Amino acid sequence: MDGRTRTQIQKGQTVRVVQKQDQRSGTLTEGVVQDILTNSASHPHGIKVRLTSGVVGRVKEICPR
Repeated sequence: MDGRTRTQIQKGQTVRVVQKQDQRSGTLTEGVVQDILTNSASHPHGIKVRLTSGVVGRVKEICPR
């Protein structure tokens, strides 16, 4: 499941995000959603979130529970 639609993402959910500096390499960082930063209903590159670790990035994958 990808992270382009805001309704699919909830606080406390485990996701994989790509950080700004990792966009070229595509390196993903896994963590738990603390805040959803994108206000629009969808975004073509993924919804921007802040993880509990403080990392900010766009959701590329939603991890299964």
